[in-house]
Amino acid sequence: MATPILYIGNKNYSSWSLRPWLALKWGGIAFEERIIPLGGEGYGKSKIKDVLAVSPSGRVPALHLNGAIINDSLAICEWAAEQAPSLWPRDPMARALARSAAAEMHSGFAALRNDLSMNIRRRMTSAPKISDDAHADIARLFELWIGLRETQGAGGAYLFGARSIADAMYAPVATRLRTYAIPTPSIVQAYCDTIFA
Repeated sequence: MATPILYIGNKNYSSWSLRPWLALKWGGIAFEERIIPLGGEGYGKSKIKDVLAVSPSGRVPALHLNGAIINDSLAICEWAAEQAPSLWPRDPMARALARSAAAEMHSGFAALRNDLSMNIRRRMTSAPKISDDAHADIARLFELWIGLRETQGAGGAYLFGARSIADAMYAPVATRLRTYAIPTPSIVQAYCDTIFA
C-alpha cells in the first residue's frame, strides 16, 4: 500500500484538519502531510482550485489512499481506527459511547464554533461576549466531558481512559476554551491540560 497523503489546512485555524491529523498520529499510522493554506493574503480562486484538485467536496481534510479519496474528518478517523483499533475503546458499550460523543462534535456545537473560531496561538485575557446559543453549547460540552470522565474515564486522563478518536474530535474545542479565556470547572480544565500536554 502506498503511503496515505493527508491534505489539510493550517492546523492553527482548521479544526477539521487537526482532528484526523491527531488520529493518524496517535494511531502511529505513517502518512504524508500536505498543507493547503486557507484564507489570508492571496486566497481566492487559485487556492479554491487547489482544494478542488485534491477533494471533490471542495474542503479539507482529504485523505488520498491507493486512488481513493476520503474527504471527511470523521470518516478519516474511522479509517485510521481500522488500522489502529486502539483509537476506539475496546469495550463495545464504551466504543458506542465514544462514537456518539465524536458524532455529536461532528454534527453539533455550531454556535460555539461560530462564536469562538479556531486560533490556537491567540490568547484573550477575558472571555468575549457570546450568544446564548454558544453558552448553551458550552454548558452541554461541560456536561458531556464531565459525565464521560466520571463514568467512562476509568481513572484515566482522557474521556474514555485512554486517548481515543473522541479526544481528537474535542481537542480543537479545548484550544478554543483556552484561546477565549472561557471559565472552566476543574475537571474540564484537567482534561484540557491533558490535551495540551
